[in-house]
Amino acid sequence: MLVRDAMSTVVLTIGPRHTLRQAATLMSARKVGAAVVHDPDAGGIGILTERDILNSVGLGQDPDTERAHDHTTTDVVFAAPTWTLEEAAHAMTHGGFRHLIVLDRGEISGIVSVRDIIRCWAPARRHARVPARTEPVG
Repeated sequence: MLVRDAMSTVVLTIGPRHTLRQAATLMSARKVGAAVVHDPDAGGIGILTERDILNSVGLGQDPDTERAHDHTTTDVVFAAPTWTLEEAAHAMTHGGFRHLIVLDRGEISGIVSVRDIIRCWAPARRHARVPARTEPVG
């Protein structure tokens, strides 16, 4: 299965000046764990995750004054829609993150998360583990 089969195509995009509370509110409303941060002044595309917000709050920072750009990962690993889910899972494991922005010909086409991969893999694994039924011959 490929990344394009698992990714979310609805991508939440925010600006670098959004507060962490604004980002959290938007992420919660959309039921997503990450937002793409579009900052043309700082090199383009970054990602802000729920963990970034959690870490900031855990440090005692004020989510009403902290800005997305101060907590955005800008050294982003991008996936291609033609990657296999195994390739995406390897990139996530190797990089220690749970989301990949998917680029198709230089444009954002989606986000794939660990949850998306598990959602796709779980049914296949469940069917593969169903034991064959054996009946007595007689």
